Amino acid sequence: MKFKSAFVIVWFAYLAIFNQLAKADDKIFNIVASGAIGNGKTDNTLIIQKTINQCAASGGGIVLVPLGKFVTGVIELKSNVELRLASGAQLLATIKRAAYGPEKASALIVAKNCNNVAITGAGLIDGRGEALLKDIYRMLRKGTLKDKEWKTYNEWHQKRPEEDNRPKLIFFDKCDNVKISDIIIKNGLCWIQEYRGCTNMFINNIKVISNTFLNNDGIDLVDCKKVKLTNSFFNVADDGICLKSSDPNSFCEDIVIADCKIRSSASAFKMGTASFGGFKKIKVSNISVYDTFRSAIAIESVDGGIIEDIDVRHVIAKNTGNAIFIRLGKRQKIRSAGTVSGIHIADVKAEIPAGKPDQGYHMDGPREQFAHNVFPMSVTGIPGSPVRDVTLEDINITYAAVAKKKVAFFNIDSLAKIPEQISAYPEFSMFGELPVSVFYARHTEGINLKNINITYTGYDFRTPFVFDDVNGLYAEKIDVSGFKTLPLLLLNNVKVKMLQDIQPSDKRQQVIKTQ
Repeated sequence: MKFKSAFVIVWFAYLAIFNQLAKADDKIFNIVASGAIGNGKTDNTLIIQKTINQCAASGGGIVLVPLGKFVTGVIELKSNVELRLASGAQLLATIKRAAYGPEKASALIVAKNCNNVAITGAGLIDGRGEALLKDIYRMLRKGTLKDKEWKTYNEWHQKRPEEDNRPKLIFFDKCDNVKISDIIIKNGLCWIQEYRGCTNMFINNIKVISNTFLNNDGIDLVDCKKVKLTNSFFNVADDGICLKSSDPNSFCEDIVIADCKIRSSASAFKMGTASFGGFKKIKVSNISVYDTFRSAIAIESVDGGIIEDIDVRHVIAKNTGNAIFIRLGKRQKIRSAGTVSGIHIADVKAEIPAGKPDQGYHMDGPREQFAHNVFPMSVTGIPGSPVRDVTLEDINITYAAVAKKKVAFFNIDSLAKIPEQISAYPEFSMFGELPVSVFYARHTEGINLKNINITYTGYDFRTPFVFDDVNGLYAEKIDVSGFKTLPLLLLNNVKVKMLQDIQPSDKRQQVIKTQ
């Protein structure tokens, strides 16, 4: 009897588990069961969309893309739907531009005003950008697609179809409880994925590889809140991880980014350029950057937005054009300048090369149209609107660059001639050649430098540190190795809080010059 009772208990437990599994299986909607064909040729757009709609109508579940190559046009996810790409599954974007709409191109995968929406699995989303670009050019030459830009050159002397004619791969708008995990995304023509006004996001273990064309940002979080982005890899032709703010009444806020690896032909981690509302409570840690053309860390407000409470720690950047760029500008005529304050960047190790860091990649960054030596880190505001309360701590940078006066020269006694560039596009090269090799600060309040270690492996004739119009400079433990020419620090219109332990010389008059 005891054996029988035990058997009955185990049997009913098994039935309970089986029923749960069966119920879960009932919530899996396999696109092949709906008629999709994974031969890499058949257009499955209508079938995939029908499957998504059925899943949503049933109360939600999983839309499964199994092993195979499934071509699709634009599909729209719904609330409570998870699009799951099985291992070996490939979702191939159609290479017909007309399928993305007659005017502004839709993204390939869209979700709007959804709750509990996800894209997961170990499969691949392939934008097939090169083939799609050929069709875009075909339509432009034929006159069946309108475009304002493709016949003209931009400020970097590049010609491209405008962004509205190049589809993104993923676009989520005003969605809550979003999960993106484990997928691989490749070969886009514009921003690879944009999440606009989304909340409660979890993004983990994704891989983004796209050097197909220009504007290939790896991920754009636009006015998003409560986001965690972790354990992900980006190798892209534009900014790697980019936070933007396009709504003057909103922010990117409460965002954690950790344990990511980034290769970029622009900047690796960036806040801006779009900066209308602003950025608050942003934490970034354990970031590895390599072969990146511009800055490892770029923080920018140029559209009136607020930047505050920013914490960046534990960054390793190898073969990168610049370590840190912080900018407050004003490019909106009808809006006042924003504010930038409360930035703490610590434990950064960077190696700055003599050559172009992303040389050899399929779509490398555009070269500057003027001769220059290696650009320094910078923290700059504009007259009347200073950047406030910035701390750089435990910064270790090796400069392999060899600066030459015959390449470019700017007299150290001509600081007033450095252009303000108040309304210019923010970039680490925006001021042109500078008379400084390591760190440039202008129009700032509360600059705190602690334990800064600089090594030159080549000769640089420029002053390492230049401070111009700085109210409250605190510098402690500044050590520069391999530098040949004094002064180490140049102060112009600077109110000093403390300067202590400035190496390589203990003789203040040799190391620090005030003008």
